[in-house]
Amino acid sequence: MATSKITQYSAAARLERIPISSFHRQIMWILGFVFFFELGDVNTFSYAAPAILKQWHLSIFEISFIISATFFGMFVGAMTGGWFSDRVGRKKALIYTTLWYSGFSLLNAFVWAPRGLLVTRLFTGMGLSAMSVIGSTYVSEMFPATKRGTYQGLIMTIGLFGIPVTAYIARFLNPFAPWAWRLVFVWGSLGALVALLATHLEESPRWFEKHGRMAQAEESLARIEKRVRREHGELPPPLEPAPPKVGTCTYRDLFSPIYLKQTVVLIVAWVCQTLGFYGFMAWVPTLLVAHGFSLVNSLAWSSAISIGAVPGALISALISDRWERKWLITVVALLVAACGLPYGMSFKTTWIVIFGFLVAMLLQTFAPLLFAYTPEAYPTEIRTSGMGLVYGLGRLANTLGPLLIGYLYSRYGYTSVFVYIALCWVLVAITIGGFGIRTRGRLLDHLSEDPLN
Repeated sequence: MATSKITQYSAAARLERIPISSFHRQIMWILGFVFFFELGDVNTFSYAAPAILKQWHLSIFEISFIISATFFGMFVGAMTGGWFSDRVGRKKALIYTTLWYSGFSLLNAFVWAPRGLLVTRLFTGMGLSAMSVIGSTYVSEMFPATKRGTYQGLIMTIGLFGIPVTAYIARFLNPFAPWAWRLVFVWGSLGALVALLATHLEESPRWFEKHGRMAQAEESLARIEKRVRREHGELPPPLEPAPPKVGTCTYRDLFSPIYLKQTVVLIVAWVCQTLGFYGFMAWVPTLLVAHGFSLVNSLAWSSAISIGAVPGALISALISDRWERKWLITVVALLVAACGLPYGMSFKTTWIVIFGFLVAMLLQTFAPLLFAYTPEAYPTEIRTSGMGLVYGLGRLANTLGPLLIGYLYSRYGYTSVFVYIALCWVLVAITIGGFGIRTRGRLLDHLSEDPLN
């Protein structure tokens, strides 16, 4: 049909009018399994650390240096991954970064000293965060505005099964032998198999269009529309008869008057949420052991707590597109703080598991909301660069987070760590609630052109 040509309608207008179909569900499952191994791999060191601490006779402070190296790698990966994706395309970048983190996760299993593990975890972290940035941007560009948040939540729901599965694998492997923690990293490397599935994804037509590759954008859109027509019949007309625009934004525009406010707001939010998120998730097993609980009990409780992640992401999928995302982010951040404090003050198994479960659930309600919210702030040509910048600076800040937790624990005790974590979440709520932009149901192009309204 003449009205569906890329020369008359933008890729955004044509993608927005496409109803949810098997095309979208294929993206959901493939990205869901990519995130399954990514989120599992993020947590492999958390669950291997108690066994490493005992076998190598390390201190909490020495463990904190390895965790810090992982987050420095995440910073580098987020910054370069966003840049890489904006230049080579979302699909290629997603495949390459998945293979990267899987390969280095396997190398973690073969190191024989703390220094070597520090290096391999640094490079693993690079691939993990680069993939997260690219995957979240891909979702924002391929799903219609009314379903972005819902499918970000559903993808994370699938992915978050990787956390309890990894926890239980570690729970049964670690007691098997002093060296069995190495097998936990082998498990984390299986994401390389899922990279093969990602070859079946379509490149983002928005990315083709913004790079002036109109023929390829048209070919990609034609394949998508043909597939959806087989399920839904003739498609409705595009929402706006606007011709496509070749992108002109560059990295420096992230700090231009149009985007500076949301860049600063998102940097503060990502820094605080990363400190608060990984302050809890990365340290629970190790802190419980250091606090006097056995390795087996620590892993058993942290495994039970981690199950809360799955219903948390499902809750996010159910609410993300029903209400304004900035207010959902604000409320959930305050709830995390409210549940985190009693967790840190509890010394009975029942309360540790109950409040730990609630925190894990709320953390994963929060994560898809922020992952959906952040790419909405920027235009296509700098979307992954902007996402990479704010996400990466959050990871960079957390290179100091484990050192601060180690200091607080050794100086002020177990409870002080959770007071610090709660304060991080209160700052997230103040930042997004007080200064964040509204995004619910608004088209990406409208958001990027008029972000302040």
